Amino acid sequence: MEQATIQDAAAPGVGVKAEAKAKRRFREGKTPGFWLALPSMIVLLLFFIVPLVLIFVYSFQEPYSFDLSTNLSSLNYQDFVGEKYYPTLGWSVVLAILTTVSTFIFSYPCAYGMVKVFSKKSIWITLLLVMPIFVTSNIRLYGWTLILLKGGFLHFLTSWIPGMEHAEFLYNFPIIVMGTTNIYFPFMLFPLILGLGMVDDGAVEAAIDLGASRWQVFKEVEFPMAAAGIFIGGLLVFVLSLGSMVEAQVLGGNVITTFADDLHHAFSFQQNWPLGSALAVIILALTLGLIIVVLRYVDLDKLLSSRAKLG
Repeated sequence: MEQATIQDAAAPGVGVKAEAKAKRRFREGKTPGFWLALPSMIVLLLFFIVPLVLIFVYSFQEPYSFDLSTNLSSLNYQDFVGEKYYPTLGWSVVLAILTTVSTFIFSYPCAYGMVKVFSKKSIWITLLLVMPIFVTSNIRLYGWTLILLKGGFLHFLTSWIPGMEHAEFLYNFPIIVMGTTNIYFPFMLFPLILGLGMVDDGAVEAAIDLGASRWQVFKEVEFPMAAAGIFIGGLLVFVLSLGSMVEAQVLGGNVITTFADDLHHAFSFQQNWPLGSALAVIILALTLGLIIVVLRYVDLDKLLSSRAKLG
């Protein structure tokens, strides 16, 4: 008995030493995992880190210059305020927030049904929801225009309603939000499925037995337990919709101009690469800040372990 106690007391120290030894072997390149990860690390460095560094350096070059020089300038960041790019950034943020909220509202009942109600048939529901992803977003958006434009299918259905004969369904802000919700719906749905898979049915039943209403069950039990999936899905949708451009162009016409449109215009039509780089750095900094804030409150290890159990 005493020997077992001594072994249990020594176990934490042995585990710490083994972990330190494994980390040292990895740093020295003596483990197979290091060499297996090396190609991915090289690709990540060349095609992700290096371009980001170049964009950051370009953002401090003289406007309309194409060569890198040591004469650094902050004029491009001054143009962000002077040329009034911040309204388009504001529109992009508002669009991203509304898209995130709307995708959550539509995704939650669907995810709840797949996890708690139709779990045995969830694979078929998943296939139905994944199939539209294989069609490019541009084709789906132009498909919506055929339905919503004047003289289209929706106009034909509503033309018999008094006062709806000349209704315009396209080229307004709510339609843009509808389009982004449709495009980014799966990116909210599947993290929500993982999150709701972490909800303990016993805790839900106990809350109901104690007299909790459906709203209280959602607020006090389901939402905290599924918070990891909700935050990850919200982060994905927000970041993707923050950089959306085609949805506003196709469905909204000239109603609003998004920040991504200004960024594209700076690189292409203006041929002002430093300004485009500065705009890219600004939106990248906003995105990274949001990611850092969210990851402080999300336990990714718990989310991934739940995914492994569901699989």
